[in-house]
Amino acid sequence: MSSLATLEQRIVLERGSQCHPERSGTGERSESSGAESKDGPSWLTAAYDYDLPKELIAHSPAEPRDASRLLVLEKDGRVSHLRFSDFPTLLEPGDLVVLNETRVIRARLNGNREPAGGAAELLLLRPVDFARYDSRARRWFALVRPGRRLRTGARVRFGDDGNATVSGVASDGVREIVLDLRISLEELLERYGEMPLPPYVGSGDETRAARYQTIFAKVPGSVAAPTASLHFTEKTFRALEERGVLVAPIVLDISLATFKPMTAPRIEEHKMHAERYTIPESTAQAIRRVRGGGRRVIAAGTTVVRALESSARDDGTVSPGEAETTLFIAPGFHFRVVDSLLTNFHLPASTLLVLVSAFAGYDRIRSAYEAAIAQRYRFYSFGDAMFVHRTLEES
Repeated sequence: MSSLATLEQRIVLERGSQCHPERSGTGERSESSGAESKDGPSWLTAAYDYDLPKELIAHSPAEPRDASRLLVLEKDGRVSHLRFSDFPTLLEPGDLVVLNETRVIRARLNGNREPAGGAAELLLLRPVDFARYDSRARRWFALVRPGRRLRTGARVRFGDDGNATVSGVASDGVREIVLDLRISLEELLERYGEMPLPPYVGSGDETRAARYQTIFAKVPGSVAAPTASLHFTEKTFRALEERGVLVAPIVLDISLATFKPMTAPRIEEHKMHAERYTIPESTAQAIRRVRGGGRRVIAAGTTVVRALESSARDDGTVSPGEAETTLFIAPGFHFRVVDSLLTNFHLPASTLLVLVSAFAGYDRIRSAYEAAIAQRYRFYSFGDAMFVHRTLEES
């Protein structure tokens, strides 16, 4: 089977299935536990649309990082307004914060089409022949611009340092490309690559590009940042340690599954791409101890939620190791691991907004977003944060 055929197969996987169902205590998991009928309004994509004044889209991050605002949504729907610097005060000794230590790569490559010479852009998504980012990778799945000009056989040149050839096109527009380089992949990314800032942020610069990376980023491989963790500072970690709050890492390579918008009328028609994640043994043990002590597991971001819930056991612990997930968390999902969630304010009609709504309750999140807009919070990747808890029904 060709690599593009493999990608197509992943695209049409039943939403919510996983490549490693044995990681779940009950085998393959569905995104819904049946708590809400799929005839309900929260299964319509339009239910996750909302109007946001353009001036509330954050084009640059807060300075310092922890000066961003923090909306706290309690289980009973009460809302309070704090700063992110207050976040440690919301946690108790023995609680566990789980972070995504992924590092964003300079995945947006700028070159010129051959032979015409027009500008071309390739956004590397993930290697074809390697499970994760690898400097030896020469075949990649990618998004391209202009798509109508970059069909199978099209070539993009990067100066005198090499070229990329489109070797295949999937039905959703994802390309498979082959790199032929005279320099290393790292040099290519450094010379011709940019940090893949979201388009709504505007054109990039090195100052903002540097801020589109967490201070604890370690493992390269993502093409988007775990934005909930952009607010953390060294001061934050000192305060957590002083309160006796534990911190543990996972790694999930953020790619198309995280930022691809929903376009179908109903959310169950949306197809999730696969994303690779790793849960260290030490993190699995920390979750086991926290569960045994009756304390909370706090996910710093939706990518952490997807990784932990993809590897969840029936007793609320997780299986360590490396796997892929296509899990789409939607209304009625039964959360087994995560008790509270730190997250940013997400785009309309996004799978991230669906996840947060499933976690804290559709009506609660809708009301919280209305409150955030009324209070002039800043939205999206460089925006403010919110701290939410599982709904009373889930807890």
